[in-house]
Parts: sequence; structure tokens; C-alpha cells
Amino acid sequence: MAAVFESVVQFLFKYPSRVFERGDFVLSPVIPPLILGLAALAGAALVVFMYRQVKGVPLRDRLILGSLRLVALLLVIGCLLRPTVVLSSAVPQRNLLAVVLDDSRSMKLKDVDGGSRLAAEQKLLADSSDIVRRLSERFALRFFRFGADAHPVTGTGALTGNGTRSDLASALNTTREELAGLPLSGVIVMTDGADNGGSDLGASLLALRARRVPVYTIGVGQERFARDIAVERVSAPPTILAGASTIVEAVISLRGVKGEKTTVTVEANGRIVTTEDVTLPDRGDVARVRLRMPAMEPGTYRLAVKAKALDKETVIENNEFHTVLEVRPGPARILYVEGEPRPEFAFLRRAVAADSALQVVGLMRSAEKKYLRLGVKDSLELVSGFPTTREELFQYRGIVLGSIEASFFSGDQMRMISEFVNLRGGGLLALGGRSAFAEGEFPGTPIADVLPLNLDRTKSDTGAPATLLKIRPTQSGLSHAALQLRGSEAASAARWDSLPPLTSVNHLGSPRSGATVLLTGRTAENIDVPVLTFQRYGRGTSAILGVQDSWLWKMDTSISVDDPTFATFWRQLLRWLVESAPDQIDVAAVPGRVGPGESVTLRAHVNDSSFVDVNNALVSAHITSPTGRISDVPLEWSLREDGSYTGKFVAEEAGVYTMVAESRRGRDTTRSIASSFLADDQGADVEQAEMRSSLLRRVAQETGGRFYTMADASRLPDDVVYTEAGVTVRDARDLWDMPIVFLLLATLLGAEWGYRRWRGLA
Repeated sequence: MAAVFESVVQFLFKYPSRVFERGDFVLSPVIPPLILGLAALAGAALVVFMYRQVKGVPLRDRLILGSLRLVALLLVIGCLLRPTVVLSSAVPQRNLLAVVLDDSRSMKLKDVDGGSRLAAEQKLLADSSDIVRRLSERFALRFFRFGADAHPVTGTGALTGNGTRSDLASALNTTREELAGLPLSGVIVMTDGADNGGSDLGASLLALRARRVPVYTIGVGQERFARDIAVERVSAPPTILAGASTIVEAVISLRGVKGEKTTVTVEANGRIVTTEDVTLPDRGDVARVRLRMPAMEPGTYRLAVKAKALDKETVIENNEFHTVLEVRPGPARILYVEGEPRPEFAFLRRAVAADSALQVVGLMRSAEKKYLRLGVKDSLELVSGFPTTREELFQYRGIVLGSIEASFFSGDQMRMISEFVNLRGGGLLALGGRSAFAEGEFPGTPIADVLPLNLDRTKSDTGAPATLLKIRPTQSGLSHAALQLRGSEAASAARWDSLPPLTSVNHLGSPRSGATVLLTGRTAENIDVPVLTFQRYGRGTSAILGVQDSWLWKMDTSISVDDPTFATFWRQLLRWLVESAPDQIDVAAVPGRVGPGESVTLRAHVNDSSFVDVNNALVSAHITSPTGRISDVPLEWSLREDGSYTGKFVAEEAGVYTMVAESRRGRDTTRSIASSFLADDQGADVEQAEMRSSLLRRVAQETGGRFYTMADASRLPDDVVYTEAGVTVRDARDLWDMPIVFLLLATLLGAEWGYRRWRGLA
């Protein structure tokens, strides 16, 4: 259809459509424009005068005939203006043309006329192909292949289809840099559009557009599979504390498989840890599957999320997704500050006492300037009460504030708590109580600014009765990992419905913008108030649990002695609160998943004990390969960000790599906890395996190129000639003699004569 349309355009308008898209329209009149304008006015006046003098002809006929004659006259005068299109074209054999070929794993998929995408690519752009022959007549061709990285090659014969990622932005950057200073007229990219390298594609396109280098994209593969399921994305925390269960969410794309059943499994180091039978939805193109992983011992685990293949699937390579999970041993230390003896303090500490990954350090005020200290590591810890220095406070990963008034803290201590969340990245949990929130005079303080609720300045009257609340999870709470009380979401929801009510003595305001309510409490008047609410604040998390007696979930008469609900709730809530809190040194690999032989960027962030960014440290990363080989990679300070250090590492082996960063300042040495990344020989490139024409159109449009399917790629050699990059020549082409002009003129004159005959005026 496109070829037929192009043929019609060229027949009527003399030139192909690309000439009009690329060219600039100008007028080159053979007679001065002023004279032509006067002639047009005179001709129009003459036509009007002549038809006004005609007698015995109805006014309507005179208007129609006069209009036809006038339009024909103006068309002739328009031709005398000599409209011209001026465009730049490449000088033959004086320019380079880059041909960038996708060499990733997704190109091995067999969805192009029964063969693979790679075979179709090699056939279309082989040295002996018609397209390459025609391109070579005008340009010197330079070939590149790309996956995670781009490299020059001699032709399509060097393609293997083994790249584990498609980094289109990196490929375009490499091509531009390799050919810098040379007359580059354009770039041809043939790919399925599976761009998953993580680089900034917009910046790459902007750099090419600045040089006026167009990118012509050729899409290969099917845009939409007839029948397929694909594990497109997996959401799992990168690290968790040992002994904690976690939720893994898999996003599965669907094509032509409505209402069918499959099985989704999660494997950790090759061992199945959880399985879920899934009925795929009748509507929509995406299914979300939540799988609960059991508690795991400390260590590094390679996770594989797999969906069982269905009959007659177009592609089965995209039915699994691999990632890495780091299980840390702990203990994560949490400071619990309580202003008065009450059951909540004792029951909370007792609930997590057996959890080796958590250590709750208790500081309870027993009298004026007298404190009960529990769980301290030595006799000096908290000896003077709440910490007075950032170094002392920032050693904890979380803070729990009980029923304690704002006046207990100094102004500097309140600012320290705010910075604990914002800068240190710790977790803050504020509990309800008679001296908490507005009742404790917290509105307007730095602590109130951190909390996820707008504190109501109206305090409860002294001795006012507590409000009874029936606690229930919100939709977000039902699926939140911290609130899973039983082995499945359905069982967990049923347990929440059966729990006894709790009480609140605080007036809490509305959630802040960006806050998430996980638990609500329904009053006797059927009004829902927020009970458990959290938000991200700076680098950390703040939360409010607005009840005073969660211990009733342990001691109520309806709760059996051995019921684990209370302990499960508090263990999971505190684990979630502190799991994302960073250490003084954090190190990560970007991207976190590569193919063997590909490079990763190691990024470490270094703070001192007050969590102030450090720029003058000697930082290195110690990397252990899957076979146990240790490599030391020096990391250099990045000028873009304070406290940030980067380095490069090539993952030669397939498997899980672990890494530890070390910072040295004078005699002080600090090490990070272990983190990991995956060199995956199965690759990440087939998870979004359908050809992404929208992305390829965007690349072409933003650089002034054009998108082609394989069916119309034969037009490409004629299109790339017209460019403003490289060595070009300006060419002016007349438009007045286009066939459409003579057809219009003949049609107008013929219409006038035909109308006269029809009306009996000839």
C-alpha cells in the first residue's frame, strides 16, 4: 500500500514525497512579484466586469462560471511565480553512512516468515543485497553491531545474536564518537526496538540532531504476537533481613491467552521456593502475580521467576526473568523511646526479642531525667538519655517514638530526628499515646514536618475516652509485605477481619500528598480514620501507627496463647521500616544485570559517621566472581555528586558476583555490607520481545529520519540521499510544471465548458 501511495504521489507531483518533506519551499518569479500582483488584480477585475455585463444569465450561473475562470487565472499567475523546492543532497562517494545492526538475543526469535530476525537482518543488509549495493553507489558504508555495547564490524556476517541487552543509546553514542570529524550523512539502525540498556536515549538523539545527522530505523519482528505470555518485569527488594518473608511481584504480558491457566514459580539458586497457579485475566494485556517467598538464611540468591509455557506460544524464551536477592544477617538496631511505663513498650520488645535480625534498644523515662535502658551494647550507650550528637543517633537504622511529648527533646534533637530520616535515610515510626502527636505539642516542630499526616492542632481533652477502632487494611495494605499475617493474601485478609479492635486517644489529620495509608480504623459512627500511614521523606521513611494498644492482639481474650499474630505484625513492620536504610558506604552495580563479557559501572556512596558526604577518601571495590576469583577495582570520586565514587568492571563469567566497597581516610577504614549483581548468560533482552515500532518512530522523527518496516525498506537508499549532514550540494527543483498543475488547469477549463453545455449557455 505504501509503495502504491508513493507511486501516485510521484506521478502527480513529479517528485517523491521525501523531496517535499526534506526541502524548503521558495518562489523564483520570472516576472517581478509586484507586476504579477497587479496582473492578478486586473485579471480578477476583468472577470468580474465581463460576467456582470452578461444579460439573461442567472446570477448563480455567472458566479460559478466566474469563479472557475478566476481560479484558472490565479493558477496560471501562480505558475509564473515559479514555486521551487530547495533541498540538500549528499555528494556521491564523499560521505559516510553508518549501518548499526542489532546483535542481541532477541534477534534469534523466529517470527519473520518462519525464520529468525537475525537471518532477516543478515539477508536484507548483506553485502550482495540490492539495498547495500544501491547505498554503496553513493556512500562509504561503516557497519556496527550492538547489544550492551557497540563495536565496528565488517558486515552482517559478524553477527551472532548473543548480546544480552539492547542499549540503543550507547550504540548511537559510540557510532557518533567513532565517526566524529568525518562527513557522516546519516545512520541506519536495524533492530526490533528492545531497548533495555538503561542509557539516556534522549541525550543521544539530541547530540545527533545537533549535528543534523538523521537516523533511519528499520523495524524487524512482529509488533504483536498472536499467542504469548512473557514475564516482563519482576519487582523484588534488592536486600532483605534474614528470617523475613518477602513479596515478589511478577508482571506478565499477555497475547491471545485470555482466561487460560499457567503456573508461576520462584527459584532461589535453582531450588523452588514458592509456586502459584494463576488464571490469566479475560481482559487487559497484563497480569500481575504476587508470590510470597518464605524466610531465607543470610546469603546471596539468584532468583528465577518462571511462567509455565502454554501450547503453541510464539516465543517461550521470555517466560522467565532472573534477578538477585541479598539476604543480610543483621542485627538492625532500632531505638525505641518511651515517655512512660505502658504495656506497648514491653510487649513490642518481647515480640521481636527472638528475631536475630532486629535489636530494639529501649529508652524509657522512669522519672525526671531517669531512664530505663534495655538492649544497650555497653554501659555508656544512652547513659544521658536521648542522643545529643548525630554520630550517636545515626548509628541506629530506625527510631520508634512512643507516648512522649515534644518538650522532652531539645530543638537540636528534633532537627537531628528530621535529618535522621532525610539525610541518614533511617526509618521513623511514631506511635499513638496520650503524649503523642498534637496531644504532645508536636505540631509546628521539625518532627511534625517529617510525619506522613498533617497533625491536628486540636488536642483531646484531659480524661476524654479513647476511640474504639476496628482495624482493617486498605487495598495497598492487603498486598504490603509488612502486613501479611498468614501464608497467603486471602488468609491474611481473613485474619485482619477477625482481630479485636484497638483504641486511639489522638486527633490525627489527613494524609500528606504522597503518603500511603496501609491501615484504617472504623469508628462506631462508621468513619474511617488513618491508622498506619507512611511516606518517603528524603532518603528515608516515616510512618505513623496511631493506636496506643496493639498489645491487645496478644492479650485479648479472643487471642489464643500461642497465636503469632502480634509478633508477626511487629517483626515485619520493623523489618520493613529499616530494610532500606543505607550504611555509611553503599555500593551497587549499574546495571544490576549484564551478560558475560559486558561491563558494569560500580557506584559507591561514602559518608562519615554523621552521614556527611566524603569526597577525599580512597575507595575500592572487592569483587568475588562466581568461581571465587577476587578482583580489586579502584573507584574514583565523581565530580557530579558529592560522596559518589565510580569505576568499571567487566564480568567475564556467568553467575552472581558479590562486592564489598572499602573506604580509607587516614587510619580509618570502613567497609560496606555485601551487595551483588548478575551476569546472566540467558540475557534480559527477550522479556519485551515484540517489535517496538513506537520507539523506532520516535528515534527517526526526533532526528529527521524515517521509520521503515522490512516490506518498505527498499525505499531507504533513495531517501538517505537527501540530508544536510556531511558534504552536500543544494539543489533547486521547479514545481510549476508538476502534472497536478496541468491536470488542475485542464479540469477547471473543462469544468467551465461542461457547465456551459449543461446549462445551455455554450
